[in-house]
Amino acid sequence: MPNIGPLEIIIVLVIVLLIFGPKRLPDLGRSLGRGMREFKDSVTGKDKDDQPQLEEPRAEAAPKVTPTAADDERTRAAANPTNAS
Repeated sequence: MPNIGPLEIIIVLVIVLLIFGPKRLPDLGRSLGRGMREFKDSVTGKDKDDQPQLEEPRAEAAPKVTPTAADDERTRAAANPTNAS
């Protein structure tokens, strides 16, 4: 069986680049990596449910502030100083 050298690898990569194009190569590599990882995990018996899930800290909800009629009057007076009473 012949050995695969760097020249053969470069030729294969150029052909893949011509077939799929530069925009789809990152997605292709990402999906290939996910597939290999899933295959390895299934062979070794690992499962997503076995790993402890870390909960993300919940952000405190900021109270909603609604403008009042007095705020609205001040805003109008500041925007139009000639008609301010």
